[in-house]
Amino acid sequence: MSKPGQYPEALNHVIAGFSRLPGIGRRTAERLTLAVMNWPPEQLADFGAALAELHQKVHPCAVCGNLTDQQTCAICQDESRQQDLICVVEQASQVAVLETSSCFHGLYHVLGGKLSPLNGKGPADLRLAELQQRLRQKPVAELIIATSPDVEGEATAHFIADMLADLPVTISRIAAGVPVGSDLNFADAATLAMAINGRRKLD
Repeated sequence: MSKPGQYPEALNHVIAGFSRLPGIGRRTAERLTLAVMNWPPEQLADFGAALAELHQKVHPCAVCGNLTDQQTCAICQDESRQQDLICVVEQASQVAVLETSSCFHGLYHVLGGKLSPLNGKGPADLRLAELQQRLRQKPVAELIIATSPDVEGEATAHFIADMLADLPVTISRIAAGVPVGSDLNFADAATLAMAINGRRKLD
C-alpha cells in the first residue's frame, strides 16, 4: 500500500520503466505515465501487446544487422541499391537517420556498438567477424566507416581498417559535417549528407 502523497506501486513501476529510456528523467517519466493513464483501455492494451511482442516480431537482419521483421531487411533485399558500397554504423537507429538524408544508396553493416574497453565492449562484442566474412564472400569496392567521431568511434574505425588491410577494398571515413565528439543519432539529414559526400580514405 502506498503512503499518502505517493504514487501507487503500479504507477511507480511504469514510471521506473520510462525512466530507463535514454534522455528520460524522473519528471518526464511521471508525465508519460500519467498521460497513458488517460488512454482508453483498448488503446493501452494494444500498446502493451505491441511492447510484449517487440522481441518476437523485430530482430536484426541476418545480413547487415539492421532491424527488421523478416529474415533480411528491405534494404538488403533492394537490388537497386549499390551492391559494392557498404556503410558501417554503430546502431540500427543510425541506418534510419542516414536513409532520411537520401545521400547514400549502398548497403549497411550494423556493428551493434563501438569499442569501449572501459565499458567492457571489445572486438568480440561487435559484429566484426560478420563484416569480415561478408567482405570475403562478396567483393566490395568501398567500405565507408560511419562510426561516431568520438574517441571510441575513431578507435573502432582504425581497428576495422587494420582488420581489413589485406582485402582489396577502399576504406573511407566520414569527415566534414559531423562535429568531433558528437553522436550520429543527433545529427540532422543535411549534416549527414555533408559527412557522406565529404568522406576521406582511411589510412
